[in-house]
Amino acid sequence: MASSNCFLPSPPIFSGENYQIWAVKMKTYLSAFDLWEVVENEKEPPQLLANPTVTQMKNYSEENAKRYKAKSCIESSVSDDIFIRIMTCEIAKQAWDVLKEEFRGSDKTRQIQVLNLRREFEVLKMKESENLKEYNDRLMKIVNKIRLLGEELSDKRIVEKVLVSLPERFESKISSLEDFKDLTKITPAELFNALQAQEQIRAIRQEDSTEGAFTAKEKGKMQTESKGRKQGDQRNRGSRNSEKKRKFPPCSHCKKTTHLKKYCWYRPNIQYRYCKQLGHMEKVCKNKKQQQPDQQARVADNQQ
Repeated sequence: MASSNCFLPSPPIFSGENYQIWAVKMKTYLSAFDLWEVVENEKEPPQLLANPTVTQMKNYSEENAKRYKAKSCIESSVSDDIFIRIMTCEIAKQAWDVLKEEFRGSDKTRQIQVLNLRREFEVLKMKESENLKEYNDRLMKIVNKIRLLGEELSDKRIVEKVLVSLPERFESKISSLEDFKDLTKITPAELFNALQAQEQIRAIRQEDSTEGAFTAKEKGKMQTESKGRKQGDQRNRGSRNSEKKRKFPPCSHCKKTTHLKKYCWYRPNIQYRYCKQLGHMEKVCKNKKQQQPDQQARVADNQQ
């Protein structure tokens, strides 16, 4: 028997949304303190007999107090706007039924909701663009809604749905599971874990393949750039060679057509100051190197 201590932790608060979730949490909360039976069955404690014992009186008092504790729990678990709708209820079951009828809907409405969710469940397919986690989230969202409406949806049915909803890239893994496991006994969590392992391996292989293709592309790009530079150098060399082979007007000094007049080394009227010979410029003088040391010596003697 639960303790008669009236102190209870705060119950989940219902503000008008997600009634099904609140109802499940509230049922668990009331059951933890042995109060759900009072809400569900609306039983009054048996009347005391004549000349009751102390123990009988104590038990009667505790059972009678449960009715008020359960009602107090429900009232304290709703917002003020919701409380207005149940404030005139005399017992806990009456308050519970009022909330259930208003926010859960009638049986007909609930049946329509279940029918729509089951239809959504049946047509659900995994997209090629989504991963296993995204598909699992969509699937379990529908499953949880169906179960919150009080409808049964077995793990076996969920597994069967997953196996026929996956794209072709999972066929090899499914075949492997069929060989080593009894798929009629596997849970949805076990199935998704096995499939996710294969998806991770496939993602790693694709990443390695992408990196290899990128490296090959970069290598090809570098080779192309290198080839382009070589071709450019060859064109430049060819351009320089073509300039060398280019013909100019005949030079007035040497009569050749391989250079301009201003670049001609042959000057018949010019006397080079060091060798005192006519017919050439300083840069082509053969005696220049011999004359420079003698000149430097004369300059040194003059300075002394």
